[in-house]
Amino acid sequence: MEVRIFKPAKTAMQSGRGKIKNWVMEFEQTDRATPDDLIGWVGSSDTRKQVSLRFDSKEEAIEYAKKHGHTYTVQEEKTRKIKPKAYADNFAYSRQEPWTH
Repeated sequence: MEVRIFKPAKTAMQSGRGKIKNWVMEFEQTDRATPDDLIGWVGSSDTRKQVSLRFDSKEEAIEYAKKHGHTYTVQEEKTRKIKPKAYADNFAYSRQEPWTH
């Protein structure tokens, strides 16, 4: 079974970074999703795509995958660059462009 190990990105719906501390292991989809003839809902017989395991570190997730015989792909975590900003910088004398409405 193929699994993917990654660190999730921050959601766009909130400013907090609470749920991105853990590494996540998800199973890759093996069965194609098909629409139901009667209702039209999309479904699949593969229930593993609903499973998501969380680990404290990348090494723990890799150990778990090896222990259970899964082949894994690791997506390295992307570091974000924080540019310090201040409201006073909008009115600084050394500003390149004049501040206007």
